[in-house]
Amino acid sequence: MPRTAPTDEEILAHARVHARSVADDIGVDLDALSWAISARAKRRAGACRWDATSEEATIVLSRRAYDAFDRAAFESIVRHELIHAWEYQRFGDSDHGPRFRKRAQEFDVPVHCESFTEPRYRLRCARTDCDWTLDRHRASKPVKAPGRYHCGRCGGSLRVEHVESGRTWESASGYGGARTALGDDW
Repeated sequence: MPRTAPTDEEILAHARVHARSVADDIGVDLDALSWAISARAKRRAGACRWDATSEEATIVLSRRAYDAFDRAAFESIVRHELIHAWEYQRFGDSDHGPRFRKRAQEFDVPVHCESFTEPRYRLRCARTDCDWTLDRHRASKPVKAPGRYHCGRCGGSLRVEHVESGRTWESASGYGGARTALGDDW
């Protein structure tokens, strides 16, 4: 029998149970925290949003990340976001700086989550002697107009690949042409 997908409530229950098991160690106030699920998030596994007026943090977890990762990886995402919530509650701001990195190491949490979805675009150095690449999920400025940007390693020109179709371009007009040619498959 196929496994049924968990409901948002089941995902949040899992997150809350894990949060209760580590909250005292992290020092986060769970009563000043709310939870949500994002069905749209494709790149980030979680986010912590801070409302300075109400001094409430909201942890938003990605359904796609929950489906892609095992239990331990999901729980590390929860701890990651709890550390952000702790920083907001204690200091009024949060980032991935030294304070966060120290706490992440204490709680066996990666500073950045591994990707759980295929990118839509891949930027590559056009030089054959350079293997630099950068994945993108959205049509950012370098994706739309790669001729205005250069390789992050050697300074060479960029080539963009639409990962699903394999179509490539090196200019803004090439982007437009690929988009037109792919139509509904874009």
